[in-house]
Amino acid sequence: QLQASGGGLVQAGGSLRLSCAASGLTFSSYHMGWFRQAPGKEREFAGEITWNGGNTYYADSVKGRFTISRDNAKNTVYLQMNTLKPEDTAVYYCAARPLGSARNIENARAYAYWGQGTQVTVSS
Repeated sequence: QLQASGGGLVQAGGSLRLSCAASGLTFSSYHMGWFRQAPGKEREFAGEITWNGGNTYYADSVKGRFTISRDNAKNTVYLQMNTLKPEDTAVYYCAARPLGSARNIENARAYAYWGQGTQVTVSS
């Protein structure tokens, strides 16, 4: 089970940190991704961190503004979002991708478990 939290309303240029706590799975056996879905749009990849935190990958739209980190001792992954823009408004989801998965990490189908989502709203 994945439980995302930390969403809210923030002004453009502000920051938020999302958290995603995992339970019932071996957290260090999964790469962890963040996706987002804006109203009327498809769910899109935001970024991923590998199982040991050794590598991170980001969508071009968030690169340089968002940072993913994880604490395997706490079974938690984080998404630090800085310099937020109104177009970042979306429901944000965390997801777990098993080690050894060969699928494109930007493909939601590569992920086996999903959190419930947390709303982020950026006002202009």
